[in-house]
Amino acid sequence: MAEHKLRIVYMGTPDFAVLPLKKIIEAGFQVVGVVTNPDKPAGRGQKFQESAVKKYAREVGLKILQPEKFRDEHFLQELQALKADLQLVVAFKMLPEVVWNMPPLGTVNLHASLLPDYRGAAPINRVLMNGERMTGVTTFLLRQEVDTGNIIFQQKVEIGADMTAGELHDILMETGADLLLKTVETIEKDDYPLVDQRNLLKGREAIMAPKIFKEDMKIHWDWEIDRIYNHIRGLSPFPAAWTELKNKHTGETVSLKIFKADKTEEQHSHCPGEYAIEHKDSLSVFVKKGILHIREVQLAGKKRMSVSEFLKGFHLADYFFTH
Repeated sequence: MAEHKLRIVYMGTPDFAVLPLKKIIEAGFQVVGVVTNPDKPAGRGQKFQESAVKKYAREVGLKILQPEKFRDEHFLQELQALKADLQLVVAFKMLPEVVWNMPPLGTVNLHASLLPDYRGAAPINRVLMNGERMTGVTTFLLRQEVDTGNIIFQQKVEIGADMTAGELHDILMETGADLLLKTVETIEKDDYPLVDQRNLLKGREAIMAPKIFKEDMKIHWDWEIDRIYNHIRGLSPFPAAWTELKNKHTGETVSLKIFKADKTEEQHSHCPGEYAIEHKDSLSVFVKKGILHIREVQLAGKKRMSVSEFLKGFHLADYFFTH
C-alpha cells in the first residue's frame, strides 16, 4: 500500500458519515483526529448515547474531539495541535471560518445532492418529496455561505420511482464514500478541478433543501396523488410523514405516521380524504387524481405495523382524516 503523508481531521456524526471514514482509513490515509457531536441522552432511559462516528473512531483507536462550541479556545488549540493538512466534513454542523480555514489545503465537504441544487440540511428527503428522478453526491471546498464552495467532483445517482429516503440514503452513502476517497487521493496529487457553482447556476436561483420540521411532514389530503405519494416515500422511514385522525363523536384527535403506500392514478367522485376499508386489511384514501393504498403505519405511542394489524386494533370507522 502506498504511503500517504496527508494528515487528515475527519468531522461527522451519523451513520452516513461512518462508511466514508472507514474507506479513508482502509485506504491507508492518516486520520489524526475525529470531531463529532457530544454524547447526548436518548431513549426511554435517557442514557447518554455516542454518535455512530464516535463508536467507529473508538473501535479503530482514533483521537476523538467532542466540542460543545466550535469557537471554544481549548477545542481550537486541540484542533490546531493535530496539524492537519486537510479536513473532511460529512453530515456535520456548520463550521465557523476559524475552523474550516485552519488546514493549509482547506476543508472538503461531502454533500448528498448534485450541487448547486438542494443545498441545506435535508437533501435526501427533499429530492424525493419534490419527485426528482436524479440526484447524486458532491465534494466541494467549504466557504462561508452554506454549500456554495467550489465543486471538486460529483457522481450522479438515478432515483427509482418507488425509492424511499432510507433506500436512497444507503445508495448515496456508498457512492459518497467512494467519491470522498477519490477526492482525497486527487488532492494528495495536487491536481484537482474546482468549479464555481455560480457558473452552473447561470443566473437562476438554486433549489434549497431546508431542515424539515413537524409541520413540513404533515400530509394534506387535498394535494394530488403524486405529491402525497412522493411526500410519504421522501420521509420514510425517518422522520416519517404523518396525518391526523379525528373522532366523529368525541372530537379527540390522534396522530398517525405513514411509512409505506402504493398509488393508483385514476379519476373518481369521492372527496379528498375519504377512505375505504376492504377485507379488513386494506386502507385506501381517495385524493385528487387517484387513490392512495396505505400499507404500513404507526399510531402515536405504538409500534410500526402493517395496516391489517392497525385495523384489527383500532376502530377506524369512528374517525376521519383531517385536512
